[in-house]
Amino acid sequence: MYEHFFQCPYCWEQISMLLDSSIPLQTYVEDCEVCCNPIEVTPRFEASQLIGFEIRDIGQ
Repeated sequence: MYEHFFQCPYCWEQISMLLDSSIPLQTYVEDCEVCCNPIEVTPRFEASQLIGFEIRDIGQ
């Protein structure tokens, strides 16, 4: 597992998520731990190292 810190696209608070580095490319939705809004998360790993990380709000 890999902990990554970033800013929520809704409330702009710094949050962290645990990412599974065993899956090279993944996309999933997880709620912000502060404002509870859904965030689409797309991390990319190579040799278990994070090489890309994108987030986007998915609106409601």
